[in-house]
Amino acid sequence: MGIYRHIDGVQVAAAFSPCRRYRYRLEVTRNAPGGGHPLTVCAILQNPSVADADIADRSVQFLEKLVFMKGVPQFAGVGRLIIVNQFALIQTRGFVGAETDIGPDNDRHLARAIAEADIILIAWGKSNAFASRKQVVDRLLAEQSDKLLLQGKSHPSRASYTGYVATRVV
Repeated sequence: MGIYRHIDGVQVAAAFSPCRRYRYRLEVTRNAPGGGHPLTVCAILQNPSVADADIADRSVQFLEKLVFMKGVPQFAGVGRLIIVNQFALIQTRGFVGAETDIGPDNDRHLARAIAEADIILIAWGKSNAFASRKQVVDRLLAEQSDKLLLQGKSHPSRASYTGYVATRVV
């Protein structure tokens, strides 16, 4: 697992539990081109790694580049990226997805991030081994059915920018 830098020109804020075992939200902002009201993307992943306000990880850096730098048409005008996870436990190896890995405030942060977004990017890959957590996310998405819903081809830590994003059918 490598340590990565956030891309140039962004500001990053992170929300952790008081014990810092759980990361609930990572918010990355930059000045959107063209001014006006910038759009917000909410990316939902499986569980967080080491990224915080000062350092990124491979997945976070991939998403920053995808949303802000690669010229993907669906992300034109985006000025804010909110990264949340099905599980909030910070763990890089041997993740099992236990009930205690969710985090006491995670569902509240998930719901808030989805509500704040214009575009939702499901970024855990094509499949989800955690059916009960997927159901929670799907329920939250159903409550916000007016959003553009996108699906990533694979987990961002193993992804290629080419053709990564597709419209998701619920």
